Amino acid sequence: MSLSFRRALPADFAEVRRITRDAYLRAGHFAADHPYMGVLEDVEHRAEHAEVWVAEAAGKVVAAVTLTFAGQPYSEIARDGELEFRMLAVDPARQGGGVGRALVRRLIEHAESLPNIKAISITSATFMERAHALYESLGFRRVPARDWYVPDEDVLLWVFRLELAVVELVETAPDSAGG
Repeated sequence: MSLSFRRALPADFAEVRRITRDAYLRAGHFAADHPYMGVLEDVEHRAEHAEVWVAEAAGKVVAAVTLTFAGQPYSEIARDGELEFRMLAVDPARQGGGVGRALVRRLIEHAESLPNIKAISITSATFMERAHALYESLGFRRVPARDWYVPDEDVLLWVFRLELAVVELVETAPDSAGG
C-alpha cells in the first residue's frame, strides 16, 4: 500500500474531522453527544496547539493522527524525549486494510528522524483492544506505572511506549595513510 504522510493543511480539516468522528463512532467508543467528541472534531484547535498529520492514498486523505511533545497543550503523557501521538483515526471505509499499521510505521520513521526524540508514547482506553494489538505488534509495550484515569470519569487509560533505535555516529580519526 502506498501511503504518503504529511502535515494536514487547512483544506484537509473537514475530512480529518469526518474521518475522526466516523472512526470513533463506528468503533462504539463514544456516543455522538459525548464531550470528547467535541474535542476530536475541533481539528482547527488541534492544529493550532499540536501537529495534525494525515495519511493519503491515491491523493485522498484516509487517516489522521495528532502529534505532540512534552509540555504542549495536547500532551497528556509525553515526557522529555518522547513524541506522543493521539487521536489516530482511519476512515471506516479503509479499516482492516493495513492503513493504521502503515500510518503507525510511518509515524515511527518520522519520530526516528526527530532530534532528541528517543521514544513514542500513546494513551489508549482499556476497551480499545484492536488498537492495543496493533501497537504491541509494532513493538510498543505497556507501561502500567503511567496508566491514568480520565478526570471525573471511571475510564482507565493505558500507556504504551516504544523505545526508538538510537543510532550513534562515531567519529573516527583519519587513518595514517592521510585519509
